[in-house]
Amino acid sequence: MQEAILYEKLKDKKVRCNVCSRRCVISEGRCGYCETRLNKEGKLYTLIYGLASSVCVDPIEKKPVFHYRPGTRALSLGTWGCNFRCVFCQNYDITYVNGKDLEKTASEVGEQKNSSARLPRKGILQPNLVSELARKEGCQGIAWTYNEPTIWLEYTLDVCKLAKKAGLYTVYVTNGYITPEALDTIGPYLNVWRVDIKSMEDKFYQEIAKVPAVSPILESTMRAKKKWKMHIEVVTNIIPTLNDSDNNLKKTAEWIYKNLGLKTPWHITRFFPCLGLKHLPITPIETLERAEEIGKRAGLKFVYLGNIGGHPAENTICPHCGNLVIERVNYEVDLKGLDKMGRCKKCGEDLNIVLK
Repeated sequence: MQEAILYEKLKDKKVRCNVCSRRCVISEGRCGYCETRLNKEGKLYTLIYGLASSVCVDPIEKKPVFHYRPGTRALSLGTWGCNFRCVFCQNYDITYVNGKDLEKTASEVGEQKNSSARLPRKGILQPNLVSELARKEGCQGIAWTYNEPTIWLEYTLDVCKLAKKAGLYTVYVTNGYITPEALDTIGPYLNVWRVDIKSMEDKFYQEIAKVPAVSPILESTMRAKKKWKMHIEVVTNIIPTLNDSDNNLKKTAEWIYKNLGLKTPWHITRFFPCLGLKHLPITPIETLERAEEIGKRAGLKFVYLGNIGGHPAENTICPHCGNLVIERVNYEVDLKGLDKMGRCKKCGEDLNIVLK
């Protein structure tokens, strides 16, 4: 266990966690909603510092991030727990946890001692080891993904500081439900905010993700862009009958356009039935293509379709001259139409693409 960095001590040995927007008030001996933060004798501790459930080398496009260092690889790490309880979570085996089991989990996975060994699939990784592993595996960045990185704040912060010194970029693949003070803590060291905006309707979040409102997510995303100048990309997983209405998609696209900019990538991804939503169908491709058109009519220049390999809407097309700038096939990336500054090689259009 390591003491948490953002919490308040309250009466009767209770504490308030200030990492995510739930701001759990936790009684002594209990864990917060995410089940990874324990109040022990009036102090709050994280139970997952350095505890990795998943360690992989992924193309940055798999996050998905298309406009930041395209064609590079990121050492990707996840832990256990989440501050959401999405009823369709595909990673429920690591997100749905009981805090009482985490000490046992830590003893079972063991600690990775050095970077010369084979890349571990999971284990306890001290912060200095992560950058070493990234370099050893030929990665240019580090991404926190598979579950919600906000609840891993203390650890991701320490790793980010070392990654920055090592010249590695850093990525949060996040649900965005973070407090302003937690975002401001990690903000100076984080390059990319790849955020899920699942819906613009509070009812969807209440029923599907078990959180009261979308507004904290929108506010944190604007803060990440405007205060910390992070590169932003948005994902909306389209679930039939739940968030696929034209009105909801229009509101999402218009919000991105107004608050993040017309060249912000919007990834519209295909839903596959899982967990509590197995009764719903796979999202029809026609629905995704309709959402793509809604996004473009709202003024967005880069709307991508995901989870349908080989679709032309995976490619980056220059919105000014129509030049094929980046061709993507199953995470294979060809930067055929980019100049060294990340602009269209044919007409010089700024594409909001970061190459270095």
